[in-house]
Amino acid sequence: MSKKNKKSKLKKTQVEQILDKNKVAYEQFEFPTHQDGDVRSLTVDHSGIDEHIIYKTLVLSGNTTGPLVGVIPIDTHLDEKKLAKVSGNKKVNMVPLKNLLKTTGYVHGANTPVGIYEKFQYPIFIDNVAKEQGEIYVSSGKIGRSVKLNAEDLANLVHATFADLEQK
Repeated sequence: MSKKNKKSKLKKTQVEQILDKNKVAYEQFEFPTHQDGDVRSLTVDHSGIDEHIIYKTLVLSGNTTGPLVGVIPIDTHLDEKKLAKVSGNKKVNMVPLKNLLKTTGYVHGANTPVGIYEKFQYPIFIDNVAKEQGEIYVSSGKIGRSVKLNAEDLANLVHATFADLEQK
């Protein structure tokens, strides 16, 4: 199902294999990364792609739900109060970095709604703007690797809820 990026033959990540298995169309993409202390991060130059369609996967914990996931554009900030309300929690807090791998199976910078849902079925919430944008980029489970896919296809696959999550 993947539309191969002509300039590279990337080995499929587990997330891409899950997308193939579920017949979800996607495009592989690789972003440059850099080391920032003990964390690898995306480099600011996103290869000419509008940052507002590149999404980050944030993992939080709620007093009612336990772990949950917020998916928002990388150039915005998550409003934890909005996520708490829409998810049925009184309060949500970011999962500490030291607990991230244990909670999701992914290191910081590689968290992906597809892989997290496949392993744990945590509740997932995607910012409303993704629906308007159509195609968005999310991590494919490895630092620097992403997939471009339709936001509604992603939401259907991971049983996500669209909600207003952006801090104003």
